[in-house]
Amino acid sequence: MNLRDLKYILAVAETRHFGRAADRCFVSQPTLSGQIKKLEDELGVVIFERTNRSVEITAVGESILTHARLAVEQADAIDQLARAHQDPLAGPLRIGAIPTLSPYLMPLVLVPLKRAYPKLRLVLSEEITESLVGRLHRHEIDAALLATTPEDADLEAQPLFDEPFWLAHPSNHPLYEKDEIEASDLDSIDLLLLADGHCLAAQVMQICHLDERPTRGEMADLRAASLETLLQLVGAGFGCTLVPALTIRGGWMTDSGIIARPLTLLPQAHRRISLVYRRSFPRRAALDAFAQVVRDHLPNTVRRIAAS
Repeated sequence: MNLRDLKYILAVAETRHFGRAADRCFVSQPTLSGQIKKLEDELGVVIFERTNRSVEITAVGESILTHARLAVEQADAIDQLARAHQDPLAGPLRIGAIPTLSPYLMPLVLVPLKRAYPKLRLVLSEEITESLVGRLHRHEIDAALLATTPEDADLEAQPLFDEPFWLAHPSNHPLYEKDEIEASDLDSIDLLLLADGHCLAAQVMQICHLDERPTRGEMADLRAASLETLLQLVGAGFGCTLVPALTIRGGWMTDSGIIARPLTLLPQAHRRISLVYRRSFPRRAALDAFAQVVRDHLPNTVRRIAAS
């Protein structure tokens, strides 16, 4: 038994397919299948039930995979610890980010980060909060840019900035005539929200003092999967929504039929963006460097939080 074999069975478990697992591990399918069969023979158990159409994990296989995952994670931790000792600002840094932040923040950061730390290689992934937290625990990413801080003793959060929300409404909306948006104005709008699972939807509902999704209006049952879709619906006149301040730099601001308004009378209408990571992560210098590059290249529409 060796780490290579453990990585093979983990790849099969995640893909449920020997061919795709072999591609992921950069080996031929016969090589991967043969090594897994040797491991099963060595252990005297069957890890995978194979048919022509599916790959299923046996009960004992599930238990073996739990230990295999831990063994591979610890081996990766040893490797990262050694690399960190040599140069913490070199090598890959795996950062996850929520979809309502990544497209607007990362273009501001990538070039300055490369210029400041040419040996650091950013590996970026984009998923909702729940998925990113799970990947942090599984050591699949090193840190995540989140708008909600998980209550988890194994994780630590470094606040980066507070991002105000703006109101986005159609250009022919009655609110166009108002000089400033008040809290009472939010009670009267047809509010469009992202699908459940996006923390942005819950934050917008909290700002608008909603205990549940709106039930009135033609689009009350809308479950948009992306902020871009939501904004297209606003531009088409179906309703209004609240958008994070970084999005107002996007292309939708031009000839989209949307007016974006700051909520200057609602200072509590913002979300806090933090860099969340495992307390045990050894390359803290790399995270601190990344966090400072983010702070240094934020627009004036957000409020920076100084490093502590």
